[in-house]
Amino acid sequence: MHAVRDLRVLLRLRDFRSLLAARLLSQAADGVFQVALAAFVVFSPEKQTSPAAIASAMAILLLPYSLLGPFTGVLLDRWRRRQVLLYGNLLRALLALATATLIVGKVADWLFYASALAVTAVNRFVLAGLSAALPRVVDGGPRLVMANSLAPTAGTLAATAGGGLAFAVRLAGPHVDTFVVLLAAALYFCSALTALRMAPQLLGPDPTSLQPRLGEALLSTVRGLVEGLRHLAERRTPARALTAMTLIRFCYGALTVSVLMLCRYSWADTEAEGLALLGITVLVSGAGFFMAAVVTPWAVARFTAFGWIACCAALGAVLVPALGLFFEPGPMLAAAFVLGLGTQGTKISTDTVVQSSVDDAFRGRIFALYDVLFNVAFVGAAAVAALMLPPDGRSTALLLTVTVLYAAVAAALVRFRRG
Repeated sequence: MHAVRDLRVLLRLRDFRSLLAARLLSQAADGVFQVALAAFVVFSPEKQTSPAAIASAMAILLLPYSLLGPFTGVLLDRWRRRQVLLYGNLLRALLALATATLIVGKVADWLFYASALAVTAVNRFVLAGLSAALPRVVDGGPRLVMANSLAPTAGTLAATAGGGLAFAVRLAGPHVDTFVVLLAAALYFCSALTALRMAPQLLGPDPTSLQPRLGEALLSTVRGLVEGLRHLAERRTPARALTAMTLIRFCYGALTVSVLMLCRYSWADTEAEGLALLGITVLVSGAGFFMAAVVTPWAVARFTAFGWIACCAALGAVLVPALGLFFEPGPMLAAAFVLGLGTQGTKISTDTVVQSSVDDAFRGRIFALYDVLFNVAFVGAAAVAALMLPPDGRSTALLLTVTVLYAAVAAALVRFRRG
C-alpha cells in the first residue's frame, strides 16, 4: 500500500502534474508523428520496403543527432529546462507543419527526411530535459522510484495512444498522412502551452550554473562533455545500468524491425491489413509498458534495481526463442507484451539509478548521453537486422542472437550483484 500512498502524494503535487501533462502531450504527439513516418515510409502502396530501407530511414532520422546529442546536453545544464520544454515543443510544432507541407508537395525523399530529422532531434532534446527535471518536482527515495514508474511509462502509453489514433486515421485511406502530421503539430503546440504553467526557474538547473551567453555556453561544450564523461566514468553504478539498458534496447530494436517486415509481408495480404496488425502489436507492447509501471516499484524494492533489470533480461532470454520462433502473430503478440514489460521495467530502473547516483549539475549531460545510447542502439539493431533478415522478416539467426544478448545481460548483472 506504500506505492498507492506515494502515487497519491505525487498526484497532489501541482508542479509534478504540470510536468507530467507536458510529457503526456509531447509524447502523444511523438506517437502520432512516428506512426505517420512509419506509414509513409513502410506501408505506402507505392513503396517496396526492405529491411535495408528501414535501417536507412532509422539511420537518417537518428544517427546524426546521436553524434550531436552530447553537445545539447551541455546546453541543457545551462539553459532553464522549462524554457527548453516550451520553445522545443513550439519549434517541433512548426517543423511538423513543414513536414506536412513537404508530404503534400511530394518532394524528394531526402528533403522529407531532413525535415523529419529536425523534429526527431528536438524531440530527443525535450525528452532528456523531462528526465533531468523530474527530481526538481519530486523528492528522493521511494517517491522518485514511483515518479520514474509513472512519468516515463505514462509518457510511453501516451505515445502508444497517439500512435493508435494515428493508425485509426491512417486506416481511413492511403492518402491521409498529411492530416496525421498536422495532428502531431497540434499536440506539440498544446504541450508548449502546458509548460507555461510552471515557473521558468522551477526545473533547474540552479542559477549559479546558468550561462546566459550562448557563445560562452557553446565554447564550453567540449569541456563540459569531457567533464560529464569523467563524472560517469567515476560512478560504475550508473555506467553499468546504462550498458545494460543499451543492450536491451538493441534487442528490442532488432525485434521491432523483424515485426515490421512480418506485418508488411508475412502476416497480411494488403498494406492496410499489415498496418492494422502493426497497430495491434504496438498496443499489446504498450500494455506491457503499463504493467511495468505497476510492477517495477514493487520489484525494485524486493530485488533492487539491478536485480529487476536482470529479471527483465532473463525474461527476454527465455521467451524470445519460446514464442518468436513460431513466426506467427499469436505467439509474437505474447512476446511483444512481455518484452514491452521487460524493456520499460529496465528503463524505469535505469532512470532511477542514474538520477540517484549522478549530481544535479551533470544530469542534463548524462541524460543526453543516455539518449544517444538509445539512438545508437536502435540504429545498430536496424543495421544488424538489415544484414540478417530476409524480405519476409523470418530469421532464426536474428532471434537466437537477441536471445544470447539477453542472457549475457542477465548473467552479467547477477554476477555484479554477487560481487
